[in-house]
Amino acid sequence: MKDELDGAEPIDNRQSEIYSRKWYVMSAVAMSTFLSTVDGSIVNVALPTLVDELGTVFAVAQWVILAYLLTQTTLLPSAGRLGDMLGKKRIYTGGIVLFTVASVLCALSPNVYWLIGFRLVQAVGSVMMLGLGMAIVTEAFPPHERGKAIGLNGTFVSIGIVLGPTLGGLILSVTTWRWIFLVNLPIGILGAFLAWRFVPDKRPLGRQTFDFAGAILLFFSLLAFLLALTMGQQRGFTDPLILALFGATVLFLALFIGVEKRHAQPMLDLSLFSNRVFSLSLLIGGVAFIAIAGTTLLLPFYLQNMRGFAPQQVGLMMGLIPIFLGVAAPLSGAASDKYGTRRIASLGLLVVIAGYWVMSGFDLTTGILVFALGTVPIGIGMGIFQSPNNSAVMGAAPPERLGVASGLLGLSRTLGQTTGIALFGALWAGRVARSLGETPVGGATAAPIPAQISGLQETFLVMMALMVVALGLSVWGIRQEKVMRGS
Repeated sequence: MKDELDGAEPIDNRQSEIYSRKWYVMSAVAMSTFLSTVDGSIVNVALPTLVDELGTVFAVAQWVILAYLLTQTTLLPSAGRLGDMLGKKRIYTGGIVLFTVASVLCALSPNVYWLIGFRLVQAVGSVMMLGLGMAIVTEAFPPHERGKAIGLNGTFVSIGIVLGPTLGGLILSVTTWRWIFLVNLPIGILGAFLAWRFVPDKRPLGRQTFDFAGAILLFFSLLAFLLALTMGQQRGFTDPLILALFGATVLFLALFIGVEKRHAQPMLDLSLFSNRVFSLSLLIGGVAFIAIAGTTLLLPFYLQNMRGFAPQQVGLMMGLIPIFLGVAAPLSGAASDKYGTRRIASLGLLVVIAGYWVMSGFDLTTGILVFALGTVPIGIGMGIFQSPNNSAVMGAAPPERLGVASGLLGLSRTLGQTTGIALFGALWAGRVARSLGETPVGGATAAPIPAQISGLQETFLVMMALMVVALGLSVWGIRQEKVMRGS
């Protein structure tokens, strides 16, 4: 009765009424997805401008990006749990409003330190959106259309990634950096209206409590891990501080697991991981994002530093991956609704492996066609893989844990990306040094081009091997599903 008096839809309200608004809900989620991805890529492009116009140095200015990423990753699980407790519509709509207000505050920042602070606020809004977007889409669409819906959401991610650098460059060429944040205002207002108007207000029955101890322990575990990866790239991963951070990661994680096992209403229900489909799909997704993050890190160095392409050409060539990912994602999602998630996801991984095999042969004479034959399969394969894999995660989660599942899905992506950048950046630098027989003065980017190429080829082979492991796990998952059905 309380839920009805508060204006919320009863938890047992006819599901058909929710399904009738599914495309309006998709529009609301698409707005926030687009908003978040465009904002990230625009800020990356503007970093050199921020250094000049705010009178700071790169070491400080990079925290405009790092603070956002650290906050986003560490708070994703908590946002998912709050959505399950208080209702996803409340948290999600509040996130869009907070993100939009923070964007305006970023634009008004008098110096870089205020900008970093407002980026932290903006990241909290982003977490509230991204941590629940997938859960909201899952609830809004019937199970036989879940893959298609999740695939369409992936298309909007790709559009944001592709459009961000172009839009950022255009804004910076005609006006000040402040407009890279002000462009969020109309999109945010429209997104907030759509969410308030159409996202169903489903709330759980009964009182629930938030596991503050678990949330704090997981926060510090993730923060220590992310700081170790980020700082380890400069200090080296055997530095005492970095080793201490990795040790803190393990300690806080162990304490977190202990708290969750004893808590009556844990922040993260560990029984979720007893579902093999859920845990295996999360693991494979994280592995895939490790490789993709390394790819997007190293390809610009190959194109610009090693091959001498102009920045405009590099931007167009790098756009091949997200463009084809965006095309393939909804198609594979629809196919997975009909033929099953794991087989379609495995096919996508196989296509990605073929792309890395071609990329392992990239050298100083590689033409545009061969470059496309390597990178286009990465985009197509990830598009084929990601939609059914995400659908498998969300489909395996119970309805009362969809927010947590959505948060974990976002966490696997951001952790995979952070790990991939650190891992493959260090691996490439190490292979370049091995090719030379010594550590080059000025780092890997200052080494002779043939040594850089040799290191890159070997690094792409390692990425291919990592995707082979992911494919092996996926095929094992297919066999496990057969066994479960047989029993």
